[in-house]
Amino acid sequence: MARLKGLLKIEGTLDELTFYKTQDGHLVKTKSGVSADRIANDPTFQRTRENGSEFGSSASAGKLLRDCVRNLMMTASDNRVTSRVTQVMTIIKNYDTTSARGERSVGVGIADPAAQAELKNFDFNNSAVLSSILYKPYTVNTATGVIGITGLIPVNDIAFPTGSTHVTIRGAWAKIDFAGNTSEIEYTNAVNVALDGTSTNVTLTPAAVPSGSGTSLFLLAVEFFQEVNGVQYTLKNGAYNSLSIVEVA
Repeated sequence: MARLKGLLKIEGTLDELTFYKTQDGHLVKTKSGVSADRIANDPTFQRTRENGSEFGSSASAGKLLRDCVRNLMMTASDNRVTSRVTQVMTIIKNYDTTSARGERSVGVGIADPAAQAELKNFDFNNSAVLSSILYKPYTVNTATGVIGITGLIPVNDIAFPTGSTHVTIRGAWAKIDFAGNTSEIEYTNAVNVALDGTSTNVTLTPAAVPSGSGTSLFLLAVEFFQEVNGVQYTLKNGAYNSLSIVEVA
């Protein structure tokens, strides 16, 4: 793969070269010498087909997760979140020690506690990692979904961006059945406080227990605002906001 330099930016295929645009700039690569039909049928490419099948399954599992938490991601995610989620799902798939090669899946692998640990503390916005923003310890009750922060003093316990005056903290409890391709999510109340020295006990309680079965994911979101004439406005399209999976059960 090569990076295209110069004033002329080309997209498409020219002779044996393919030009395309990514978030990293304009790139160019040579066309593959192997046809799709051969990859699909030639025994030589059996391992390739198996890898492709498992990658597709992991990507689908990642999409299921992203779709479930999309409302929270809208204000707290980076432009590489899709690939990062897929990468984690690929790791979790490897914990499936019972399925044949090419058939390993996240739905089986996620049952392993070690696989669940891979998902815990995943940050949807790498520019605003929760552990670098919220310094106060929090608790997660996996039976009720309640997330608690005792004695939060925002000016001391939160690293807030310049210009922000308030912060909103909210949570969610999601149940995702990776094997059945279903998900449900319930959101907590939102606690909005000024970024000052006032001590506040934050209790985030889900509206209900999410229905269905599957893996329980507990999420914590931190969103910053600037108040102007009594109205709170978000900062820079969510660039400073954080969303993290704080517990998995």
